[in-house]
Amino acid sequence: MGPVTSGAAGAALPPAADPAADQALYRKVGWRIVPLLVVCYIIAYLDRINIGYAQLQMKQTLTFSDAVYGLGAGIFFLGYFLFEVPSNMMLEKIGARKTLLRIMFCWGLVAAGMMFVATPTQFYVLRFLLGVFEAGFFPGMILYLTYWYPSARRGQIIATLMCATTLAGVVAGPLSGGIMKYMDGLNGWHGWQWLFLVQGLPASVLGIVAFLYLQDRPQDAHWLDAAEKRRLQHHIDHDVKPVEGAAHTGAGSLLRDPKVYALSLVYFLLLGATYTMVFWLPTLIKALGVNDMLQIGLYAAIPNAIGVVGMILIGRSSDRLRERRWHFFGCVALAALSLFATTVVQGQFAATMVALSAACIGIAAATPLFFTITTEYLPKATAAVGIALVSSLGNLGAAVSPSVTGLITARTGTPVYSMYLVVGLYVLAGALLLLLVRANRGAAQARLAPA
Repeated sequence: MGPVTSGAAGAALPPAADPAADQALYRKVGWRIVPLLVVCYIIAYLDRINIGYAQLQMKQTLTFSDAVYGLGAGIFFLGYFLFEVPSNMMLEKIGARKTLLRIMFCWGLVAAGMMFVATPTQFYVLRFLLGVFEAGFFPGMILYLTYWYPSARRGQIIATLMCATTLAGVVAGPLSGGIMKYMDGLNGWHGWQWLFLVQGLPASVLGIVAFLYLQDRPQDAHWLDAAEKRRLQHHIDHDVKPVEGAAHTGAGSLLRDPKVYALSLVYFLLLGATYTMVFWLPTLIKALGVNDMLQIGLYAAIPNAIGVVGMILIGRSSDRLRERRWHFFGCVALAALSLFATTVVQGQFAATMVALSAACIGIAAATPLFFTITTEYLPKATAAVGIALVSSLGNLGAAVSPSVTGLITARTGTPVYSMYLVVGLYVLAGALLLLLVRANRGAAQARLAPA
């Protein structure tokens, strides 16, 4: 059905309320753009975290210490920090297709180049460059989704996108362990060298695919008819947000808003804790007495697989109830309590795996909730810069935390005290967000119909 116009003025009337048409429209949009973004994000995340598996062999062949490994794991985020805001500003000017092509093609080459690392300096340089070239990928995808989805639907869709990180955790274990075990010595290369090559080059290919397949905005989508474009734009233009938003009019008012920096601090704490867990999960499982590389990967996949289910269900609940703050706090509290439990039951394999699985539910669901809140707080005029600014400042937490926890573990000889730090970071992030963000009371009246 085409657009309805008023006979007198010829002006387009708003589309009639039709929940069934809305559900069909967003299913169509979702199936068109989300699967490719998820695959791209899986590859991106693999190239970030595969160092956690590679280091198990790298430290044997290159004699890297835990401190070198921790610094190299974290320095990625320094490059990411420096170039994230410029990248998102560029995306708004040139579009998502060209941005994804630039980012993914370059980072794929650098990720594969990690196989030639021979010294700590080379390790640091390539990790830094990986951050430089990948900068803008994640905030760019979040910004891209705001072009297609109103805030009422972002909790589940951002959780769906970010399930890529947890799916990558599921895939990373068996894939990385298998590559290092079965390809070790092939062509005279170590298993960790094959790991970087096999997981790096697909990013370059996917960058070309994204450029050819995606459209920058809904009005460019040839696969939507005029009525569907009009309905989609109406929902974007008449958004009712679950949290109270800012009134920025430009970059100046954004940069003067203390809540933007407070949100960045929340993300700093959240990401610092999360990436510490991501990088050290293989080591924690190895400490349980599992020495086979493939088995370490398979066991690491279990908590991540459970986390995928949890994050989708929690994101859906947040959209349906139009509530963000307490969902976020519940997630970080679950993560903190479960990780604390791992220090109590340390050495007990089954109990530790149960605690890690519960922790992964909270860890996986917290980040998409945070960015849903961030997109709702920021107005359209400053969303591109604001999302990237919060993400770039927050990513410093991931640069600092693994290095700090690596030093703590090296000094104490046990990961327990590092785990206490991670628990504290999660609790502080949840408490700060509750104090920082206010709910939009009127938004709870407009709840989504079940998908």
